[in-house]
Amino acid sequence: MIEPEVTLALALEHGLNEEEFERICRILDRTPNFTELGIFSVMWSEHCSYKNSIALLKTLPRSGGKLLVGAGEENAGLVDIGDGLAVAFKIESHNHPSAVEPYQGAATGVGGIMRDIFTMGARPIASLNSLRFGSLKDSRTRYLFDGVVKGIGDYGNSFGVPTVAGEVYFDECYQGNPLINAMAVGIVKISQTTSATAEGEGNPVMIIGSSTGRDGIHGATFASVEISEESEAKRTSVQVGDPFTEKLLLEASLEIIREGLIVGIQDMGAAGISCSTSEMSAKGKSGMKIDLSKVPLREAGMSAYEIMLSESQERMLVVVKKGCEERVKEIFEKWDLHCEIIGEVTNDGKLDIEYLGEKKGKLPAYELVLGGGAPVYYRETEEPAYLFETRNYPLNEISQPENISETFLKVFSSPNIVSKKWVYEQYDSMVRTNTVVGPGCDAAVVRIKGTNKALVMKTDCNGRYVYLNPKEGTKIAVAESARNVVCSGGTPLAITNCLNFGNPYKPEIYWQFSKAIEGMGEACRYFDTPVTGGNVSFYNESPDTSVYPTPVIGMVGLIEDCNNIMTSYFKNEGDMIYVLGEDHEEIGGSEYLKVIHGIVAGDAPKIDLGKEKQLQEIVLELISKKLINSAHDVSDGGIITALAECCIMNEAKQFGAEISLDILTREDLTFFSESQSRIIVSVPLEKREEFEALLFGKLFPVSRIGKVEGKSFHINGHKINLLLLSNIYFNTISKLMDTQL
Repeated sequence: MIEPEVTLALALEHGLNEEEFERICRILDRTPNFTELGIFSVMWSEHCSYKNSIALLKTLPRSGGKLLVGAGEENAGLVDIGDGLAVAFKIESHNHPSAVEPYQGAATGVGGIMRDIFTMGARPIASLNSLRFGSLKDSRTRYLFDGVVKGIGDYGNSFGVPTVAGEVYFDECYQGNPLINAMAVGIVKISQTTSATAEGEGNPVMIIGSSTGRDGIHGATFASVEISEESEAKRTSVQVGDPFTEKLLLEASLEIIREGLIVGIQDMGAAGISCSTSEMSAKGKSGMKIDLSKVPLREAGMSAYEIMLSESQERMLVVVKKGCEERVKEIFEKWDLHCEIIGEVTNDGKLDIEYLGEKKGKLPAYELVLGGGAPVYYRETEEPAYLFETRNYPLNEISQPENISETFLKVFSSPNIVSKKWVYEQYDSMVRTNTVVGPGCDAAVVRIKGTNKALVMKTDCNGRYVYLNPKEGTKIAVAESARNVVCSGGTPLAITNCLNFGNPYKPEIYWQFSKAIEGMGEACRYFDTPVTGGNVSFYNESPDTSVYPTPVIGMVGLIEDCNNIMTSYFKNEGDMIYVLGEDHEEIGGSEYLKVIHGIVAGDAPKIDLGKEKQLQEIVLELISKKLINSAHDVSDGGIITALAECCIMNEAKQFGAEISLDILTREDLTFFSESQSRIIVSVPLEKREEFEALLFGKLFPVSRIGKVEGKSFHINGHKINLLLLSNIYFNTISKLMDTQL
């Protein structure tokens, strides 16, 4: 291949700006060659360098609690859970790839996040996701939705890790740019954790796993621009996954880690060999000399540029302890995987690249990477003009519905409210037999084998709230994810995040981002749930619109005693029903306002972090003292929706309820208000006095609102058939997909 002459015009084609190109020339004291330009372009892309976000991300709490490894330190965060064990977890986006190739885009998102977990030495035990699409009335949305779900299911099921929880939202703003966020959780002995570090001059550098092809070249750059009409032509930037190879890679990687054969290991994700070699070198304050002719290839005639930038899946870079090469090769031969020495660690801080006997690049590793010499920008901010209209919308003039039962059924039928059974039935949620509470409840619960402990995990974000009030909406996302963990019996430990926003060069978008970071930091400090890492995904825009700012929170919690696992649904006839917390008739950004009135306006609900923290502590105490049989938070669709879910969520045994709510001003506002910090609990009759005495002593607002009884859902004189509710809840999504695919 004859390499083109590197010019400013070529650098611009690679996504670099003039200032960055000039900076590269100064760093090298010369013009980069074509391969070097490609490496800089992917490493300095938004996806790899976080150049428009890192300054703000550093303001988040990255220590505290039981944190062992925080944000930016390794491939995934690590939290101590006792007994010599730690939980590793992380969430990342695969938005742009899934928009043009939904099946492989979603599948490789799952594969990539799994590798981040087992490069920590951890065995993955659970997979979660957070998905956002346009309206299901649109055929393109149904195609994307179907492909993404199949991709997640096929990869996770084949790899052998249960998909245990997630969330799915539908809104027109995601029409041209779906959000596909994948999260993974693993367990590791603290004594067997490893690092993404290259150290020790002369230690061999190995590439392990699959061979390298042309798939995924410039995938990181593709993820750093807006979706456009030309995006369909960029299918070559979408990687192709093989979950069966990944399973072999998992077992082989954990074996070489257990035997203490390696210095460091890193997944080849975004930017492939370019990223893993430069980041491991920079972290170890070392360098690497690599020979690309030793890299196993599956396509003929590949150039150095293509090999360095390929994002072929199921590959790792490993720095092996000198003298252990043959044992590492023996292990990988056993698992029928490639394992080739492609270079060695040096002490000069340079990434020295050869191919077929020719020098192809010599770059300072530190200057390439996030936290090193990569650019850091502080963008202009400006409060969006739309907020003046949304904040001043006269919600008090919203008309009252004539028939509250029919109105409720319309809200309850929203694809955002109903069960996502159509989705999670395509996932194996029980493989490895550790899942105690799977998809469908407030959070998932996975048992930790060999202990009496369990992990609780949840993803959460209401993008509408963040759109209306980025700071408060993000605080709510943190608070609600913690609340869901608590409702399942867990103590929140830490979060990971996936920050999905539009173009950061637009001042209004960057204002949303900066306010969201403020809100996240404030909430995480209050709950002592440090940020272990995550992902920033900018440029989530189509030609028509930008997505709602969607900072997805992945929360992990710990249950010390599996006897304290709690679920959301009613369990016994005769139990008393209470609601903890207060209603303020807040419908800004609510499902009711959108579904019934076609409006997204007002302010996000208020969130008092002090009251929220007190509520969570009370519920954990109620659970530990065996005073309640269920706990379910009030969120999308208001208290009427939450109560209906408590009645029917458990398909195996459903219960009716007699409910009487005090109406503040209007029935619809009370029923559909999405005021925060509220949890519905059911209390056995014989525990009622003890329950009420405990709440009275805490001076926390609580109301007895009804009783579990009968075969219907009665609320303030309105009678709704349980079979009708159940049919709507469990079959709406499947009917939309079956009749319109």
